[in-house]
Amino acid sequence: MNNLSISLTQYFRNFLPIYILLTFLVAGEKEPLVTFESDEMSITAELVADGLGVPWALTFLNPDEILFTERDGDMGILNPKTSKIIWLEGVPEIRQDGQGGLMDAAVRPGHQSGDWIYFTYIKETKNGMVTALARAHRLGNYIVGWQDMLVTKSATNTGRHFGSRITFDNDGHLYFTVGERGHRPNAQDLTTHAGSILRLNLDGSVPKDNPFINVDNTLPEIWSYGHRNPQGIVYDSQHDRLWSIEHGPRGGDEINLILVGRNYGWPIVSYGKEYWGPISVGEGTEKDGMEPPVKVYIPSIAPGSLMLYGGDAFPSWKGNLFAGSLILTHLNRIILNESGKAVNEERLLLKLEERIRAIVESPEGWIYLSTDSGKIIRLRPSNTNFQNSGNK
Repeated sequence: MNNLSISLTQYFRNFLPIYILLTFLVAGEKEPLVTFESDEMSITAELVADGLGVPWALTFLNPDEILFTERDGDMGILNPKTSKIIWLEGVPEIRQDGQGGLMDAAVRPGHQSGDWIYFTYIKETKNGMVTALARAHRLGNYIVGWQDMLVTKSATNTGRHFGSRITFDNDGHLYFTVGERGHRPNAQDLTTHAGSILRLNLDGSVPKDNPFINVDNTLPEIWSYGHRNPQGIVYDSQHDRLWSIEHGPRGGDEINLILVGRNYGWPIVSYGKEYWGPISVGEGTEKDGMEPPVKVYIPSIAPGSLMLYGGDAFPSWKGNLFAGSLILTHLNRIILNESGKAVNEERLLLKLEERIRAIVESPEGWIYLSTDSGKIIRLRPSNTNFQNSGNK
């Protein structure tokens, strides 16, 4: 081999990998984690960010910015095209304890720069830790104007079952979930917020048509009750339906269609078993006056979130629910019929073996999800990238 050949060979060895890497970065491409098929669609999962804490929430502020929270109290902005992260300052000091810390973040549909961003987190009170709802503004690299909207009456001495996810309806209301805080009787006690789904106006006031607003010995924020630990909630604006998913005990995770003022049964009825033995929880699986679930998971998948897909990138997924699974490490797709009955499911991304926590749909209809191992992953049609997605 002559010297020229050796020089060219060495050149390509040294510089071609760098050129390829730069090409991927410019195009917004990432190395695929896995490519899979679903309903005759080829879908690519790719890593967008890694090395984070536990990213508990993801929400798009605009097409180029995903706000994410970490359970340990940090908050950042991720650019999905470049993977660059800006860490936000001004976040109040938030304690992480057990299953709680800084939890959900959400913006109402049509969010504009400068609008309120809504958060849930655990707050220490003289009676113990509780789930709290707050709001703040993002100004540059800062969170400013943090305001507690509702510090719930949900204190116990455990670090379990805080909830807590946020969603919005079409009429200016905010819903958020509170777990029963590891104390089962709370879910049937209307003098506590624990074990309930709550409904507020966007300014934190109580809507005048809430079901228990004029009922003695109840809290007026309660919209539904009898919940164990709902860690997913989503509003279907097309059908005016509110969906929730909650952890059962050993077995018995539930997807519920949330109706105003209804009792969802925990711990009087459940499809789950006690942790200490093969003994059913409660009095059975059904009881008059208590709403049955739309879907039950036995064994438990341990849901971490809930999303209703409404985009065009994955046409056959439109109108499906998606839940992150923690213990069974997959993305759970729930197929609904027009009447809202769960008719089938599909378990995606099993090969990744990741505890999937948060899920969000991007403006172009792609899906972003976070994992407890500190990753943010993107699902997109395999034949698209940032150059042809329409997301310029």
